[in-house]
Amino acid sequence: MVKLVQQSWWKFSTCFFRVSSSSYSTNTETLASLFLPDKDEQASPKNALNSRLLYLTRSKDSVISVLDKWVTEQNPIKYEDLQIIVRQFRAYRRYNHALQVFEWIKKSKDFDISPRDFAVELDLVSKAHGLEAAETYFTSIPDDLRTYQVYGALLNCYANAMVIKKAEDTMQKLKELAYAGTVAYNVMMTLYAKLGYLDKLQSLMLEMEDKGVSGDMISYSILLNAYASVPDVREMEKVLMKMEADPLLINWSPYTVVAKGYLKAGDIEKANESLKKCEYRLKGKREKLGIDMLITLYTSMGNKDDVYRIWNKYKQKVKRHNSSYHCMIRGLEKLDDLDGAEKIFAEWETNRVHFDIRIPNLLISAYCKKGHMEKAISLIEQLEASGKHPNGSSWNRLALGYCVQNDMDKAVETMKKAILASKPGWKPHFHSLASCVKYLQSKGDTQGEEELKDLLRVRGLCSKEFEGGLDKYIEIGNRKSEALNETGP
Repeated sequence: MVKLVQQSWWKFSTCFFRVSSSSYSTNTETLASLFLPDKDEQASPKNALNSRLLYLTRSKDSVISVLDKWVTEQNPIKYEDLQIIVRQFRAYRRYNHALQVFEWIKKSKDFDISPRDFAVELDLVSKAHGLEAAETYFTSIPDDLRTYQVYGALLNCYANAMVIKKAEDTMQKLKELAYAGTVAYNVMMTLYAKLGYLDKLQSLMLEMEDKGVSGDMISYSILLNAYASVPDVREMEKVLMKMEADPLLINWSPYTVVAKGYLKAGDIEKANESLKKCEYRLKGKREKLGIDMLITLYTSMGNKDDVYRIWNKYKQKVKRHNSSYHCMIRGLEKLDDLDGAEKIFAEWETNRVHFDIRIPNLLISAYCKKGHMEKAISLIEQLEASGKHPNGSSWNRLALGYCVQNDMDKAVETMKKAILASKPGWKPHFHSLASCVKYLQSKGDTQGEEELKDLLRVRGLCSKEFEGGLDKYIEIGNRKSEALNETGP
């Protein structure tokens, strides 16, 4: 029998939100994740058990067998260690492995599962097996353990699946339990915003005020994003004024949201003013993200001078990461400044800490769009010479370039390289693949077509559904010149 050293279990942490570069996106951390350890607790030294478990890379590998072996070796297990491991599995979206930790805990019979544990496991079941499985798991939880934590996790499951009626019923249950706080309201507000139910969103905010539930930065950011996405400039400005009146509700981020709203409304002048206010408030841990946002927004406005100004202004102040170079090169490519993109790429090659294939892939795409196939090939050759192997997307972009140039023999050969260089999860771009298949069909090259499809099958990329979609795509056709704008990383 193994002795579990019980520590303080799932602790509340601060909700995190992210406003993406799309017209609307506000993501709140799941309710169940609020019962996980905070970041400081993750900083404990990695032990051998932690390493053994995190090295399990395949879903069929068993966490339970590793834990059993650890125990038979007479090693102690602290509950805190299992706690950290679950969080790390969740961070890597390895939900089945996290569920196996819970399965082992139950099998050990040395710990009474608390409502908070059930809430975390419910969230994991939903992510690993879907909403129906989560509902089945919920019904298995004893009635006396279905507390506000469990209903909170269930609410998040319904909200993520955008099942509005069940989400509203669950929210009502939380109200009956007198535990419908800011986080629960934020989850419902996010759901209404995603569905475009602005009236319900506004009513929910008024309900919070009536019930004395304090809205936080997330609450107001959800509302701000919703109005900016319409755009409803008048309501958007009202929300911003409320945020500006409270130092706890305002930082640089809302001004980027407002700028998007103004841009959507066609008011370039006010968008510029908002971005200047954003620059003034830009500081803190998320400063790098703010810089990337400014570059993206100035790019969308066609302000190349401002793009360079922001890049150079923070050149010495903020450490550059791959994401920043990716953002800048993409921006300059959109602004038709290929020379500038090449210079930033050269800077990245000099200063980079970690290699990121997505950055050279951006330049490969840019070259192919301009018809500079020699430059694209030269960059791929440089990568190979330096031991940095091009991935499936690198070759796929080159194949697209050949398709645009109508050099189909090279397109077919390059598409084969793309498939051979692919990793699990990668899919070829439909246009380039369809063009290659159609070309082989037009030549009557049945053998060549089957060879290409066999490569896809070996890589697990040619299911019946995929092949059916490919045939339909070939039949419908698509503009070659537009395809280069749709390539993945």
